[in-house]
Amino acid sequence: MHKRNIILLFIIGLIFLLGGCALLSGQNGSNQQLEEEDQQSQLNDYVRTQINAMSIEEKIGQLVIAGVDGYENDLQAQTLIEEYKIGGIILFKRNIKDLNQMLELINSLKESNSVNPIPLFLAIDEEGGRVSRLPDEFLKTPASQKIGEINDSELSFRLASIVGQQLKACGLNMNFAPVLDVNSNPNNPVIGDRSFSHDPDQVCTQGIQTMNGLRSQDIISVVKHFPGHGDTLVDSHLGLPVVDHDINRLYSLELIPFACAIENKAEAIMTAHILLPNIDPHNPASFSSNTISKILRQDLGFDGLVITDDLTMAAVIDNYDIQEAAVQAIKAGSDQVLVCHDFQKEKAVLQALKQAVENGDISVERLEQSLFRILKLKMEYNLTDEPVSTVNYQALNQKLEALYKDYQDLSYLLKP
Repeated sequence: MHKRNIILLFIIGLIFLLGGCALLSGQNGSNQQLEEEDQQSQLNDYVRTQINAMSIEEKIGQLVIAGVDGYENDLQAQTLIEEYKIGGIILFKRNIKDLNQMLELINSLKESNSVNPIPLFLAIDEEGGRVSRLPDEFLKTPASQKIGEINDSELSFRLASIVGQQLKACGLNMNFAPVLDVNSNPNNPVIGDRSFSHDPDQVCTQGIQTMNGLRSQDIISVVKHFPGHGDTLVDSHLGLPVVDHDINRLYSLELIPFACAIENKAEAIMTAHILLPNIDPHNPASFSSNTISKILRQDLGFDGLVITDDLTMAAVIDNYDIQEAAVQAIKAGSDQVLVCHDFQKEKAVLQALKQAVENGDISVERLEQSLFRILKLKMEYNLTDEPVSTVNYQALNQKLEALYKDYQDLSYLLKP
């Protein structure tokens, strides 16, 4: 046989071999995709079954994440959980004295929720730097600005992964972080070093790695504060910031990190209490349908969980009725409202939401859209109300120490 014919036969055989491998690979990929779609369909069906089985109180309660007072699971906290069946609890420094007390509180909150079929979101603001709630037994983590200055995406992921381990060990499952605000205004009184950078692309890079690091430890990452709190002169805890940017400006700067997060499968976003008159002259972003339903959901294609910032902040309560604000937030496309202070205000919000559903102001369809997102996320993260045991904080601190030794700029965080 001529050499050329041998080569030709070899090539033909190779084509058949590669074609067969490609076909097999394609079949495997197709089968895997079908399995994933089937699992997703089954999960969706199960979520809908759960929603159909819920009472009106259970449905309304899921729309609220509330703060509680003090170091113990007091009567007010128990009432919110057992009677009003709230969807989650957020902890602050006022709730955390030390690690043992924190574990006792979290386990007690979980025990109270054992009467309910849906586990709690147990949330915290653990950004690093000056916004840190974890007890002093844990080694501190740097502010986002310091991470941005180092500008190493591996560092962002590793650091967030360890923070995620800390939170998970304590029984928490949600972190209101990272901050995706662009620090475009040096006179901003509330963001500053909480932002990674004045460069939106850098905020995107470090923010996404932080989000992914948290999620790698089964911690739900809630990115914030949409559509961007970086160019304000007022702290929304103290008043209502007014930002005169139009939609073109937002797309050129503030929205870049959020669009990036959505592209990278962000699951939850917190909205900001800022008024953008060129977008909505009447309502802050946190309860503006133009901002949430139009820009965030329709234009940016986000179909995940939307949570408002705390409705007891001065930006809201000094300018709006908190009950009306809560109802408007849900109608505008938010899924949950955050009410961090004042038991009476928390009850008032829950009662207003229930009344709005009963009188049709919030439609059943709108209510069940939010319930679907809430329950599905809880199921995807396999949340439970199982108690947590002793935390080996020393081992977690050792991981941080090893990380800080790899980065000289973080050595100041090492304990002497």
